[in-house]
Amino acid sequence: MLDRQTFQNKDLVLKVSPNYDPNRFDPNKYEAFLDALCENREYQKEAIRETLRYFLGGEYKNLKDLAEENYHRNPKLHEKYSSLEDFISHLQLPDKLSCSLEHATATGKSYVMYGIARIMLAEGVVDRVLVLCPSNTIETGLTEKFRSRSTDRTLKDLLPPDSKVTNPRIINASNTIQKGNICIENIHATYINTKSAIEDSLVGKGERTLVLNDEAHHLMSPSDTALKKWKEFLLDPKYGFKYIVNLSGTCYIGNDYFTDVIHRFSLKDSIEEKFVKSIRYVAEDSSGSEDEKFQKIYENHIENKKIKYRKVKPITILVTKNIAACKRLTDKVIAFLSKKEKISKDNAAKKVLIVTSANEHKNNIPTLQRVDDKDNSVEWITSVSMLSEGWDIKNVFQIVPHEERAFNSKLLIAQVLGRGLRIPEVYKGEQPVVTVFNHDKWSSSIKHLVDEVLEIEKRIHSYPVKKKEDYDFDLHQIDYEKVIDEIKKYPKEDEFELLKKGYITYSSQDKIIKKGTIYVTVITGIQEEKEYYIPQTMYQVEDVAIDIFNRLCAFDMDAGTTYSKKWAKKKIAEIIHSSLKAVNDKTGMVNKENYQKTIQAFGVIERKSSTFPRIVPKSKEPYKISTKSMNKNSVGVGTLRRDSTVFWDDYSVTLGEAEDIKLLKELDEDESLPKSAMIRVENRYNFKTPLNIVLAAYEPERKFIKGLVKEENAKGIDAWIKSLDVGFYKIDYSWRKGEHPKQGSFNPDFFIKVGNDILIVEIKDDKAFEGSAGEENKKKLKYAGEHFDRLNGLENEQRYYFKFLSPMSYDLFFKALREKSYRDFKSEFEARLEE
Repeated sequence: MLDRQTFQNKDLVLKVSPNYDPNRFDPNKYEAFLDALCENREYQKEAIRETLRYFLGGEYKNLKDLAEENYHRNPKLHEKYSSLEDFISHLQLPDKLSCSLEHATATGKSYVMYGIARIMLAEGVVDRVLVLCPSNTIETGLTEKFRSRSTDRTLKDLLPPDSKVTNPRIINASNTIQKGNICIENIHATYINTKSAIEDSLVGKGERTLVLNDEAHHLMSPSDTALKKWKEFLLDPKYGFKYIVNLSGTCYIGNDYFTDVIHRFSLKDSIEEKFVKSIRYVAEDSSGSEDEKFQKIYENHIENKKIKYRKVKPITILVTKNIAACKRLTDKVIAFLSKKEKISKDNAAKKVLIVTSANEHKNNIPTLQRVDDKDNSVEWITSVSMLSEGWDIKNVFQIVPHEERAFNSKLLIAQVLGRGLRIPEVYKGEQPVVTVFNHDKWSSSIKHLVDEVLEIEKRIHSYPVKKKEDYDFDLHQIDYEKVIDEIKKYPKEDEFELLKKGYITYSSQDKIIKKGTIYVTVITGIQEEKEYYIPQTMYQVEDVAIDIFNRLCAFDMDAGTTYSKKWAKKKIAEIIHSSLKAVNDKTGMVNKENYQKTIQAFGVIERKSSTFPRIVPKSKEPYKISTKSMNKNSVGVGTLRRDSTVFWDDYSVTLGEAEDIKLLKELDEDESLPKSAMIRVENRYNFKTPLNIVLAAYEPERKFIKGLVKEENAKGIDAWIKSLDVGFYKIDYSWRKGEHPKQGSFNPDFFIKVGNDILIVEIKDDKAFEGSAGEENKKKLKYAGEHFDRLNGLENEQRYYFKFLSPMSYDLFFKALREKSYRDFKSEFEARLEE
């Protein structure tokens, strides 16, 4: 059955009839002109031919006619729209001879615009051409390009001798638009400054005027009041425009494709033809903080500058959701560069250019024309996503969407990527790569630009199979019953006894952490992992102790307490050292996260009364559960196109049920699936699980499994299993949700066998310690810890160690696993739950 219906953009392109009346229009006489204008760019010629045949072939009175013809001939349109009326209701300009052309950024839309304009004037179908665009930057660029082509004598000579207009004048709307003119104007200026010139020139003359709208996604998805007037202007009956062409490299209204596209040369096409750079983006990343992310971005920038693209001055662009966010990010980048390169903030600021529509930044826009120059100091540009068209910067080799809202629709993704696609002259003939350092959870959205597929629901199953190495193992379990008791704690009015347990719950730490980022190149799907060595911010124990002591002194002065007398600097330092020892620390220093925990540990907190249910064991005799008895688990193929993953090896295609083996082979050969959907463990000796395949439901699980099968980690593991969400190994717990006691159960995600030790790992997102989810997870940690402590006291065959993990601590966890120091390991997530 169908999981959900999606449509490839190419299936939604409207086909213009090949028929035309030669008595009305002979396209063949313009072939020599098109060859000279477009050279070997056949897609440009095709777009011009399609548009002219639509306008002049005599088959259509308006867009509605073209839409109706396609609706009856294209079954995909029937699937997408319930009726012809439904389809027509989605057309923007149904009563005009209107259409859209999608040509990816940097593929030469201006050639297509110029070709259509010159031929329509030559045919005498129109007397004048109005080119509208959303910004002064684009207006300036188009004007230069049109004037350059109009001075090309060859192009003029190749037009037919009977052409009505052979030498059009290129103007803007500050002048009257006369017959034979091509007027290029910023749509904003059309309403603000030059409305009278437009009115004087075009009122009542719309049928004899061709309108070309550049960057037309603004017309379809207006972002401000003036842009909303763009469509109103085109529909205004006092003009009566008839011929309208919309051009864009991003023909989306949000995530929906334009309904009137008649020709398409996509981002995928342009990359495959090597007209633009290729793109690689982050598929998986373990960055835990903004500083760590900045360090990786900086290292990429320096690699581009000194190794990969040293013939030019590479540029990194950082994109935000709005002007306020852009200003904040600019300050952060300047501060980071100052610290990293050990230069003054003034010198760092010379390397960063902020470009927004704010008045304070308008003087920066002309600088964009010079940033490619080697003697220009700018290496970093910060910008707002929706204000980026018209840039012809060719030296962009890294793009950083800094927030999801700058990158959360196909339109925004295509716009952001478009800023880095042009190829510098010195690299023509090659295909450089622009790196998009996106948040890895957005990688599927980028993939969607070049890969839209029809999804069919099938399910693939995971279950134990008999492998030669025998990775099955037993687990001990206890049955429980639930008893409701009231346990009350009352507020205390005098001083609290700080740090009663004698230490602070720290997470494991290191001075330098190796972090991996996996990049995927679009089209080819080739993955590569780049490793970064990220230095952590560390503090001397004595400095932390002095800061805590000073804070206690300040609190005593305000509250009349005497904490600072009881906690001298030496005593605080001893507590910190013992806390570091508890997590087997080798650095002798305190990282930023543990510093914060120290501050919190010395806070004075008012305890409130509370009531909790109790869960007590039914019997003191544990019983055994074998991994052999675990039931089947499954996922739908549709989820593999979103965030699920199948891990598999050689055994997976020989052991198991025939239907699952057949489907696994089909999925392996399905090139339309995201690379993250199917991960093959090349060496089956590193896949130490009794299951035929392992299913990861979301990114944190996928990252953890990749760590388990990495050879350096697998060497230290005897066996492991990914548990079921329900029904294999249940742990009961109780917690309060608001005023109400709640009881629940959970199945830990992973069981890892190392000798006679069993590591039990529950995986969570990095933020799952916050809010109500955090309160519930605290109770999961408490009850699971008590459960496994109880087991360790009741049986001697195996020792159980429960760990709460999130991606921010994966690297340190696997280091502890390799070094056999996992017993004392405490993740950042777990430490925050214990605060």
